[in-house]
Amino acid sequence: MVKTPDTAPILIASDHAGFELKQAIKSLLKQHTWIDLGPINGSDTVDYPDFAETLGRKIANGEAARGILICGSGIGMSIAANKISGIRAALVENPVSARLSREHNDANVLCLGSRFVAPAYGAEIAMTWLETPFSGAPRHCQRVEKIAALDHLRAKASPSKTQGSTGDGK
Repeated sequence: MVKTPDTAPILIASDHAGFELKQAIKSLLKQHTWIDLGPINGSDTVDYPDFAETLGRKIANGEAARGILICGSGIGMSIAANKISGIRAALVENPVSARLSREHNDANVLCLGSRFVAPAYGAEIAMTWLETPFSGAPRHCQRVEKIAALDHLRAKASPSKTQGSTGDGK
């Protein structure tokens, strides 16, 4: 796990549907330093997996400790981000689940659905998530380690990138 100070910049990205909520969170939570990975506007249609991959890889590579992803439902971003080894993306819709995702699961990516969360409430969820540390309780550490082991197994089982797109090695 990447250990960085609480003052470390927070990565944030969205698709076109999540653009307004992304801007609102940055505006309402000015006490944080944000690294906005895009998009630059909400009028051009973009593909959420591209932004989830960019943010997820930066966290997995240790360039940042945490990030926030926003799309219309939050579902697509969470699915895409969780495909990256080392990412524990949590789709949440309230401050309690945001807190629990940090305390119990050490979530390093928060996913929000802009169609279900008003801007001020989204900022409240994000603030709760950003202010909540991982509990470090032995039972939670054991569970996070088991998740990491699943990542490792998936990486071992994945076909080589040199294989064809069918994954059959042809």
